[in-house]
Amino acid sequence: MKVFLIAGEASGDKLGAALMIGLKHLRPDIQFFGIGGPQMQAQGLTSLFPMEELSVMGLVEVLPRLRSLFRRRDQAANSILKLKPDALITIDSPDFCLRVAKKVRKRQEIPVIHYVAPSVWVWREGRAAKMAQHVDHVLALLPFEPPYMRAVGMTCDFVGHPVTAEPQPKPDEIAALRAELNIPPENRVLVILLGSRSGEVARLSEHFGASIALLNRNNLSVVVPTVGHLYDQVAEAVQDWPFQVTLLDPRDFDAAQAEARKRSLFHMADAGLAASGTVGLELGMAGCPSVIAYRMAPLSWFFVKRLVKTKYVNLINILLQRSVVPELIQHDCTAANIASALRPILDRPEVAAAQRDGLIEAMVMLGTAQDAPGLRAARSVLAAVQRHSNN
Repeated sequence: MKVFLIAGEASGDKLGAALMIGLKHLRPDIQFFGIGGPQMQAQGLTSLFPMEELSVMGLVEVLPRLRSLFRRRDQAANSILKLKPDALITIDSPDFCLRVAKKVRKRQEIPVIHYVAPSVWVWREGRAAKMAQHVDHVLALLPFEPPYMRAVGMTCDFVGHPVTAEPQPKPDEIAALRAELNIPPENRVLVILLGSRSGEVARLSEHFGASIALLNRNNLSVVVPTVGHLYDQVAEAVQDWPFQVTLLDPRDFDAAQAEARKRSLFHMADAGLAASGTVGLELGMAGCPSVIAYRMAPLSWFFVKRLVKTKYVNLINILLQRSVVPELIQHDCTAANIASALRPILDRPEVAAAQRDGLIEAMVMLGTAQDAPGLRAARSVLAAVQRHSNN
């Protein structure tokens, strides 16, 4: 069996590698071709060209590389047509992947499977119907996504969210990090996440710092993890905070080590304050009661509040359809509001326990009690290929 996989960024490379492990377990004779990063290459893929060439975002970044991207699209499509694989598996990165699928399907009836459903439940519902023109089957990360895909004619399976497969730290790893950071045993730990983009750090740091100052706690150790390219900006932002801050610096560690240290911190923390994003699921997987707070640029907010269809922004709350994790968005994202939301988590054990119960419930919905997402995705792929061959 031959499959051609395409991933265009690091998150897709990670999903692809887990899927490849699952496929090798179920079909030891399988052969992999396509485009992927270091994790997929470690599982036996020889990338047609460097995946990083596809990792561009935003109109300003894309325009100068448009001719190169079109050339890579044609190269990928021609390689697939020549290989005639049993399936084409595209992983997220729809702008590139679906253009390749469209070009291939004009000439060959290869089953096309797309990993990561478009978030049509948030906005732009028409994306699903557009995708259905070139895609047969979808592997969804969230349990409520399959009906949206099936409604426009694709088959779809919920295969679990990758956060549920992340290795969780052992007690001695958590203790070792606490000792390294010189956190006294009697102190509570608050982890603050300012976001992974420069604009997020700029917009949130003042409000986050002022909120912790309002808490006025002597026995609270504040730890701020950073991403490597934002370390200097975060360090400068927190130096004006009127309390001691410890930065968790990832720069001297490889990606896997840095992520493991961050997970240890999340398990150590008594509470979290985070920008909106997938980090909310990571905190949830660690059982860390948190507050989500976020501000975006005024023009972006003007459009987003008119387009977004969901009541909540945090996936935990969206999954449970109730407010478990406090959300303070845009004008509600003030120091006073953040401090008011954090106090009950820090001061009232029953409040923290109630949120932890909700986090566990949400993680079960995402697949913690089931097989690993990569294996579930592999089963779904093989079933989709079999259906196609039977038609």
